[in-house]
Amino acid sequence: MLRRKLVYNTALLTCSSLLMSCIGMAFQVWLVGRIGSVGIGLYQLTVSVTNLGATFAISGIRFASTRLISEELGQDNPAGIQGAIKRCLAYALLFGTAAAVILWNLARPLGFLWVRDARTVLSLKISALSMPCISLCSAMSGYFTACGRVWKPTLVHLIEQLAGIALVALFLQQTPAGDIEKSCAAVTSGRLAADVLSLLLMLLFYWRDRISHYGRVSGGERITPRMLRIAVPLAISAYARSALSTLQHLLVPRGLRTAGYSTDGALSGYGTIQGMALPVIFFPSCLLSAAAELIVPELTEAQVQDNRRAIRRTAWELLRLSMGFSLLVSVFLLLFADKLGLLIYHSGDAGHYIRILAPLIPFMYTDMMVDGCLKGLGQQVWSMGINILDALLGLLLVLWLLPRYGLPAYLFVIYSTEIFNFALSLKRLWRCLKGSAMVG
Repeated sequence: MLRRKLVYNTALLTCSSLLMSCIGMAFQVWLVGRIGSVGIGLYQLTVSVTNLGATFAISGIRFASTRLISEELGQDNPAGIQGAIKRCLAYALLFGTAAAVILWNLARPLGFLWVRDARTVLSLKISALSMPCISLCSAMSGYFTACGRVWKPTLVHLIEQLAGIALVALFLQQTPAGDIEKSCAAVTSGRLAADVLSLLLMLLFYWRDRISHYGRVSGGERITPRMLRIAVPLAISAYARSALSTLQHLLVPRGLRTAGYSTDGALSGYGTIQGMALPVIFFPSCLLSAAAELIVPELTEAQVQDNRRAIRRTAWELLRLSMGFSLLVSVFLLLFADKLGLLIYHSGDAGHYIRILAPLIPFMYTDMMVDGCLKGLGQQVWSMGINILDALLGLLLVLWLLPRYGLPAYLFVIYSTEIFNFALSLKRLWRCLKGSAMVG
């Protein structure tokens, strides 16, 4: 059986993830009705560029924080935790500030030359201001995850989500209907304000937690080199993967236009798949995402203690759980896709794409759990290497197929990359669990 702490934290995160996913889905439905599929498509393009900036801001620090602090706990050295988190916060502040400066100064050329839609420039400038908030929150979230006090970041994220939705709705009320540029900027502004609130709450929780649990600070011997050995390779691979993924998303509307779609038609088709069908596909995965995140510190502690039996037992339990659950979800969405599309979005097209993507769910969901196990076993560089190959394959397929075959080709790209990623990740995990890469 899984450890009691893991079961408790998994249940907590699962319930909170389900609640936040329900809220997020309801908000997404409202947003589609407010700005339309074209507006959703444009917003998704902005998000794809912002995600690249956020990847640079985080630069591997969330996982590095979780891994580093889990190692200190596994070695029964709580005094080293303060030194570790202080270095992680300094690292996060440096990269978050750098990401903000870069994205702010490059917003105009990115909007005009890369996205090729001037309506995204304002939203990109607003998004730049949230980069330090994102990076610092990531470092502290990793800290709380490793220490087993996940209720604190969970509560912060819930407050952030509710505040973000309220602020987005407020800002959109002040925006003229039909003005897609200002609508996207209003959504981005609401997200920015929520990120600032999240940072303030996270700092408050961390300050109180530090006093209560880890008042003594160690000398920090070898902590900085260890942090860099974890974060830097992960950051570099994340840059490559995120850049390829962002480029792929930006090329989708361009490829659809080459295939004969109008500008708004391309954005609408892309928005329907990316902003309407895929959120429904991923919605039930919130029941598994908590376990995938919390398995990282559990496996790290077991690895430090060389407890191979516990590693194998825990990993196989979670893989069986994810496979069984994902098969049930896949069958359900296959049977009720059309009704869900009409019920949620009042869109037959959304239901059509939900049905097409439903058979992919077992690969998507189980790959999420495999990824968590690999990171817990220190295989994060391997995991990111697979993700880079996945993104490169997706980019090449988009360039080759979309101008010829349009939206059916984009669906083929999604299938190909997900199955490719799953196969390579599962193969690597199998080797780890057999013992060839269990420790290290």
